[in-house]
Amino acid sequence: MKTGVLLINLGTPDSPSTADVRKYLTEFLNDPRVIDINPIARFFLVNAIIVPFRASRSAKLYQQIWTEKGSPLLIHGQSVKEKLQNALGDNYIVELGMRYQSPSIDSALSDIRKQNVSKIIVLPLYPQYASSSTESSIDKTKDVLGKWDGAPPVKIITKFYDVPGYIDSIVAIAGQYNLNEYDHFLFSYHGLPERHIIKDSAHFGTNTCAFGSCCDSVNANNQFCYRAACFETTRQLVKRLNIPQDKYTTAFQSRLDDKWLKPYSDKVVEEKARQGVKRMLVFSPAFVADCLETIYEIGVEYNEIFHEHGGEKLQLVESLNSHPVWIQALKQMVLEN
Repeated sequence: MKTGVLLINLGTPDSPSTADVRKYLTEFLNDPRVIDINPIARFFLVNAIIVPFRASRSAKLYQQIWTEKGSPLLIHGQSVKEKLQNALGDNYIVELGMRYQSPSIDSALSDIRKQNVSKIIVLPLYPQYASSSTESSIDKTKDVLGKWDGAPPVKIITKFYDVPGYIDSIVAIAGQYNLNEYDHFLFSYHGLPERHIIKDSAHFGTNTCAFGSCCDSVNANNQFCYRAACFETTRQLVKRLNIPQDKYTTAFQSRLDDKWLKPYSDKVVEEKARQGVKRMLVFSPAFVADCLETIYEIGVEYNEIFHEHGGEKLQLVESLNSHPVWIQALKQMVLEN
């Protein structure tokens, strides 16, 4: 009997046109786990204010990173799907679904269903658990499977930031850089509203995050805290890469207001440049595939900020994409589950 493997990532517009970006943003931002406010207020905020004003600007940014083959996020995702399928063999059916837009989770599961699999392993490609990404993807998957007659057993992998193969993959990619050439190392994770962290903690019945030393280690009280997972990811990486304590910073990017996780990556880049740091290497461990947030936000915008305030070189470390070590890490996660 075959086993289905569903890989899930966040999603991407079908094209960098304003119309397709508007369609993507509308689906994404209307998700109640992304903007967790009163449904009526969310509908008005997203559809009457955010999307109409943001779609055109976002489309211009997507145009900067779009390739002849399409969206980098989708290209890397399809490559991972194909390579993981080859690595696992004919007893597995690997499909890729995007939480928003195409290929959808619904279509991916439909393709798996056609193969009469005996079980399904669901792997959201977010290393650190967060309700706005991981749980939203799980919700959608359960919604689709709930409509099946006689759905097979399902195993869901909710996080993998502490899986050795994931850390090995980032270390392998970092190996192409001479770390001795850099004055400082930034570990930049996608930001979240602080209220999301508090709500996630409450949901799992654990202590509420104090946004301080409570994340200095991972324990039973914070095992599903996104902030704690990010700091633990950094600790494991700097240990493996032998980066001194005073040479690195963990920060959060892509904030929308001043109530998101701190410190802010762009402010760290500016501050370090002002302090005399000339060469900075930036990791983005929350992203398994290069996308708008890595290629443009870090690779272009942060580079401009760094140079503007006295820095000389800011280098982005590529995401895992379809690196061979990453494919083996995914294979191992599947086999162990």
